[in-house]
Amino acid sequence: MSSRRYALKLRCRSWRHGAPILACFLSLTASAADWQSGLTTDPPGKFPTLRPLRAKYNFGWSGFTAATGDLHFTNPSADRCQLEASGKTVGVVRALWRFDVTHHAVADAETLRPLEMKQNENVHGKRIETSLVFNNAGVSRSRSEAWNKTPEPKKPKQYNFPNLFDLQSALLYLRSQSLKDRSAYRIVVYPATSAYLATLTVVGREKLSVHAGNYNAIKLDVQLNKVGKNLQLEPHKKFKRATVWVSDDADRLVLRIEAQIFVGTVFVELQSVQFEPLPN
Repeated sequence: MSSRRYALKLRCRSWRHGAPILACFLSLTASAADWQSGLTTDPPGKFPTLRPLRAKYNFGWSGFTAATGDLHFTNPSADRCQLEASGKTVGVVRALWRFDVTHHAVADAETLRPLEMKQNENVHGKRIETSLVFNNAGVSRSRSEAWNKTPEPKKPKQYNFPNLFDLQSALLYLRSQSLKDRSAYRIVVYPATSAYLATLTVVGREKLSVHAGNYNAIKLDVQLNKVGKNLQLEPHKKFKRATVWVSDDADRLVLRIEAQIFVGTVFVELQSVQFEPLPN
């Protein structure tokens, strides 16, 4: 066999074995492009901005409170929105699983895009510090862990995906929209270490009673998919779906969340809210 024919035969074999890999790659690429084309790209809506407030929430399951959270939302300047939050396990749960967390997030008040997020967690003496800095390309993340001491900062990692949201900015953006019945919104959220496609659908309106009072509420269905390394969508390993109720008024407060996760159904419920004077 001539060297030329032998080289051609090798190329054919290489193509035969590599074709499925190439087909898989092209399929993943096409799939990534498909879901990205369906993302919500509308600018922030004209709904009134959220007033400065302090709110308390309970977390738990089957009516049993396992943790509490305190939120303080402010406008430190005309162009900034800021959220300071803290949470901890309580009661019997705290004796079994001691967990404390603080959360700091800043967003642009006009675009409702995230600027930075810092979160500190303490789980039975293990300290976890996460820092996010958002930019036009995506987000720069640094995360460190240590036992019973301040963690050493690690080199930041860049995750490139345009128009990401963090938790605060996602809530601010969604509450700014019209939220008409059966409308749907698809955004990419980067809460701490990974990106997720969040699909929120307005189910309808109903009355809802929570510890903080009785409200007319907007009911939303929430689904999450993890965004993989090749931008393909993957199932969330711990989260199945959730239902969120927000007040159907000028404030659009999160009233209650019921989420189906790997351990069952858990809830978050508003206990109290106190509004603060608007900045001059």
